[in-house]
Order: sequence, then structure tokens, then C-alpha cells
Amino acid sequence: MNDAGPPPNARLTHTKATREDWIRVALETLIGEGVDSVKVLTLADRLGVSRSSFYWYFRNRDQLLDALLAHWQDTNTRAVVEQAALPSTSIVHGVTHIFRCWVDERLFDPRLDFAVRDWARRSDAVRAELDRADETRVAAIAELFRRHGWVEREAFVRSRVLYFMQIGYYALDLGETLEQRKVLTGHYLKAFTGQDPSPEELDPYLAWMDEMAAR
Repeated sequence: MNDAGPPPNARLTHTKATREDWIRVALETLIGEGVDSVKVLTLADRLGVSRSSFYWYFRNRDQLLDALLAHWQDTNTRAVVEQAALPSTSIVHGVTHIFRCWVDERLFDPRLDFAVRDWARRSDAVRAELDRADETRVAAIAELFRRHGWVEREAFVRSRVLYFMQIGYYALDLGETLEQRKVLTGHYLKAFTGQDPSPEELDPYLAWMDEMAAR
């Protein structure tokens, strides 16, 4: 899996691409084509720079792949954890915070998540990283349920139902529009929390969905 080390004059090569450029193109390639296509020469061609410029920023391909996993953790996993931890007046209110991850791809990128899941089928190390991420996300959601009165076991089960239902929703690629999801939001909230959402809990979230649809 490793690429050869940098050529002798790598540090002397003028570079036009930044580290962020390399990561951006690597992420696009990972999402669109899979991890096997994330190769230094391929990325260099897409950036229009020499292969040697890669080594200004990374020792080898493995270090770039580690950066991709770090980016995934710092976006997708972080989004779920932070949204679950936001102050909430009720469990319904708290779950609407998490729902934002499933609507706003700037918070949670489902294509990246499934690219990593596909990658995990080829790598035990990535599989372990993915398992830790899922556990972290479920634990954050379970803590939300505990804060609103659920005991340990039920909080854990409800968090798993909420989280893995959404992962399965992505896997099935149902193609549900934002408007269709909006119509069902109140029903989803009741299914996940056991409580009927009040207008004060539901309306602000639905208004936010309208703003997202207008973008």
C-alpha cells in the first residue's frame, strides 16, 4: 500500500498545491472511486502538479490516508457528538439537534461516511476506527437520553435505534426528498422518543428545514 519515498529533490520542487488541496482531492477521490484510487500519481495529475510536491506535506501515502480518517472523525463524528451535547429543553428538542446532521451535509457528509465504511471492508485498522466512531456517536446520543431521564439500558437502546436507523437509511438510498422528510418529521420524533412533539419543539426545526431547502 505504501508509495516509495520522496525523490531526492522533492524539497526543492516548486509546489502550487497546498496540503489542503491534496486532502480535498484525496477526499473527492475516496468518495467517488474508493480508497484504492487514492494514489499519489493520480492525485498529482488531478491537481496538475508534480508527484514530488506531495512530499512537501506527507511522508508517504499512509500519512495521507491517516489525514483522511482524521478529517472524517473531525467532521462526521464531531458533528454528532456536538449536536447531541447542545442544550435542550426536552428530549424532542435534543433529537431535533441531531436531526440536523442528517439534513445538513456541511455537518455530516453521508457520502464520506459510506466511503469510509467501504474502506473498512478492506482494512482491519480502518474497521477498528469505524467501530470506535460508531460507539462514540451512539454514546453521545445515549447521554442525551440520560440527561432527559432515561435509564442506562433504555438510553443506550434508543440511541442505537436512532443512529443505526439513519445509517441504514443512507445505505438503502431511499431518495426521500427534504419535503417528504419534513412531512414525516413529527412521526419520526415520536417513534424515537415516545413523545408527541409540541409546536414549540417542532416548528423551529421545520422552519430551519425550509431554510435548508431554499439554499
